[in-house]
This record gives sequence, structure tokens and C-alpha cells, in this order.
Amino acid sequence: MTVVEDGLDVDRLRLVTKVARLYHARGLRQAEIAQRLRLSQPRVSRLLAHADSLQIVRSTVAVPVELNRELEQGLRQAYGLQNAHVVDAVAGAEELAVDLGRAAAPFLAIALATGDVRTIGFMPWSRTLRHVVESLRPLPLIAGCVVEMLGDLGAPALQQDVAHQTQRLATLIGADTAFLRVPGVVANPAIRAALLRADPHARRILRLLDDLDLALLSVGPCEVVAPLRAGDNYFTDDQFAQARSAGAVGQLCLRFLDADGAWVRTPLDDMVVGVTVDQLRRARYRWAVAGGADKYPVLRAALVGRWINRLVTDTVTASHLLSVAPS
Repeated sequence: MTVVEDGLDVDRLRLVTKVARLYHARGLRQAEIAQRLRLSQPRVSRLLAHADSLQIVRSTVAVPVELNRELEQGLRQAYGLQNAHVVDAVAGAEELAVDLGRAAAPFLAIALATGDVRTIGFMPWSRTLRHVVESLRPLPLIAGCVVEMLGDLGAPALQQDVAHQTQRLATLIGADTAFLRVPGVVANPAIRAALLRADPHARRILRLLDDLDLALLSVGPCEVVAPLRAGDNYFTDDQFAQARSAGAVGQLCLRFLDADGAWVRTPLDDMVVGVTVDQLRRARYRWAVAGGADKYPVLRAALVGRWINRLVTDTVTASHLLSVAPS
């Protein structure tokens, strides 16, 4: 039995935290929690009271720092991370994105409060990163700039929502915004070159990506993921298949990686209007907030290749990453 510093069984502490999150953050009734976790309703009530006594429940569910310390230390040592935060997520892809976003927000706030972050690269197309922004509270003004790291993807309604999230992040931290209002993926390199020749604003924003203090990265499988649709300012299914046949196991900000974390150079790179691999490498802090089985291969690749130096993930993903870490 593993025990944290105050003598409480870690398994019980994990259950207390999970019940508190479902009740206070998700708004589930005690009966619903009991059914979902296969507990009696009186036990759910006792666990919620215990959460109050431990001060886990404040304005949000505060995960005790000791809870997943071993997993966090393991990830830092195995992959050379500057920092790792591991949280207990509930279940389901959308729920996982919500949980990780909420968990990452206070860690991001701490990082921004240091005062050494001025230029922030943001991938607002990431569902999880949008939940980070939605959970972030206003911070003391840091000035600086929030720069979009990829042009527009998907339908106009999605593009408008993404622009709103970029502006919201900038407003919360008192920063300027640099919107990249051009297609994120074009049909061929000639169109990309012509587009950038005609748009000085896009050229200026792409230059800002040369000097990122912090990059909030998107990590995804080598396939189309909703709400994006194939070919809608985005790669087609055939193009993703082309990348997989070249050895890609996933993509980081639409740059493909193989299983060993090496960049997979394909003709598709010249169709992307966004951050380059060199610009990603130069960013001082490179954050990923991600988890789930569909991202296991690319997360491992990004960690082995040292594309990521700070990670927020869930316990299941963290355990998997440790099981496949380089020896």
C-alpha cells in the first residue's frame, strides 16, 4: 500500500479526488456518481465530505501534489523532461480533453507568472488547449504576444471559434494577438508561395515564430480527427496515408514524426502555413497537454525526439509512456 505524507492511502485519495471532480467540476448528482463508479450513494456522500476536509475542493478541484508524484518523476527521468504533471482523468475522449485542460491551466498560470515568458505560440486547433484557455483565470499583465502557430483549418465557423480562443488567451494575460488568417494547408507549394508574397501580415507573424519563449503544442495521430474534415484547409485521407507510408506515427503541429522522434520530411511540409520544425526546436518551453490511446505512438515519439520538454497527461497515458520508455 502506497501512502502519501499525511498517512492517507493513495488509492482512497485518488477516489476522493475523482468523486470531487465529478460532483463539483462536472455537475453530476451523487446518485449519478454512485452509478458511474459503482459505489453506494452514502459512500459518495462520505467521500465528498472527506474532500472538503482535505481542502481538495476550493473554487476548482485541486489535485494533491503527492498523488502521482512517482509517475511524474518517472516521466522526467525517462524522457528528460523539465517538468511533468499527471492527473487522474475520468473517461472518454472528450472528458479526457476537459480534465487535462482544467488540470493544465494552473500549471500554465504558474509558468507565465515567472515573468520570463513574452512570446507564446498557440495551437488553437487543439481541443485540449482550448479547454486550457477556458479554464484559465485572468493573470497579472505580462504584455508580450500570443501568436497563432498555424493558419486556418476547417469551416469558417470553426475558424471564428479558434480566433475567439486566441483572443481570449491574450486578454486573460494582457498580451497582444498575432492572428494567422491564411489557410493552414494549401493545395501545393506554389499556392503557398503566392499567398505569402501577397500577405505581409502573414509573413510578419511567421517571423514571430522564430523567437518563441513558450509553445503550446498540438499532438495528434496521423489521420483526420473531428471536427476537422479531410481536405477542408487540411490534409486528405490519402495524404495522411502518404505520411504513414513514409514512416510517420503522428504529427506535432502538422509536422510528421516517426517512431524514434525524427522528423519525417514529405512534400506535405511545403503545403503547411505554420510553425516549422526549426522554430519548434528553438522554443524554450515546449508544452504538450495530451493523452489517450490514439496519441500513445506520437506522444512517445515527441518525447524521445525531445520535441516536448513539459508535459501534462493522465495516469493511464503516463503509465503507458513509462512502459515503452527507452531503456
